Amino acid sequence: MEIKPDIVHDATGTYCPIPITELAKVMKKAEKGQIVELLADDEGAIQDVPAWCQTTGNEYLGYKEEDGVYHFYIRKV
Repeated sequence: MEIKPDIVHDATGTYCPIPITELAKVMKKAEKGQIVELLADDEGAIQDVPAWCQTTGNEYLGYKEEDGVYHFYIRKV
């Protein structure tokens, strides 16, 4: 199944905690039900993004890796 994001945010080239702080800013602007795709190349984000979603109550839809870039998918609830 292909996930179609409403918002794509590129946080590549940044390291913890920047991808998460960037995600938090984007999620504040997103509307309920929208899907955000976060691009990051920091391996720490693999654990950080799902943990952030669990803490904030947003829905973590998963991630895929392409050429060293992680594509995380989060639905705003």
